[in-house]
Amino acid sequence: MQGPRPVVLSGPSGAGKSTLLKKLLKDYKSIFGFSVSHTTRQPRPGEVNGKDYHFVTREEMQKEIDAGEFIEHAEFSGNMYGTSKGAVQAVQAQNQICVLDIDIQGVKNIKKTDLNPIYISVQPPSIDILEKRLRDRKTETEESLLKRLTAARVDLELSKEPGLFDLVIINDDLEKAYSELKEILLEEITKTQESRKS
Repeated sequence: MQGPRPVVLSGPSGAGKSTLLKKLLKDYKSIFGFSVSHTTRQPRPGEVNGKDYHFVTREEMQKEIDAGEFIEHAEFSGNMYGTSKGAVQAVQAQNQICVLDIDIQGVKNIKKTDLNPIYISVQPPSIDILEKRLRDRKTETEESLLKRLTAARVDLELSKEPGLFDLVIINDDLEKAYSELKEILLEEITKTQESRKS
C-alpha cells in the first residue's frame, strides 16, 4: 500500500483514545484521516452512510470478506464490523496518515497483513480509574458498564503480549500522554508534510 504509514490505536473504552485523537486532529488538521469502517448494524439517528460508517448488508460484507477485501473484521452483539483495504487506501490516496481505532482482536488480525502500521495502545492508569471515567460519562447502564470493564480487563491482559505494540501510553496525564503520542508519530507527520511541499 502506498502513502504514509497508517496508525493503529487500540485500548479500552474510557482510556482516552478519542480525547488524544481530537488533540492530534486539531494540531495537524489535514495530516490525519480516518478509515471509515463497514458495519451491518442499522444507522443511528444522525449517522451518515460513507461518513460515520459504510452501512452494508451481512451478505455484502461476507462476500467482500471472503474475497479478501478486509484487513480485519469482528462481530459484536450480532452485528459485523470491519476495516476494508479500500477504506485505508482512500485515506492514503489523499496523502494522509490513516488512523484506525481497533480492538485488540483487530490488532492481532492486522499483524497478519502487509499494512505495516504503527501500533499504539492507550491504557488507563488502573481499572478503578477507568471505571470512574466511564461512570462520570453517565452514558452507560450498569450492565453495559460492567461489560465494558470486563472487556477492558481482557484487553489490558492481552495487550501485555511482547511486541504487540510499538508504544503503550498510560494515560494518567493528558499532556504527557499527548506528547508521547506526538513523539512516536513525528517522523510520519514530518514525512507527510514534506511530501506535500514537493
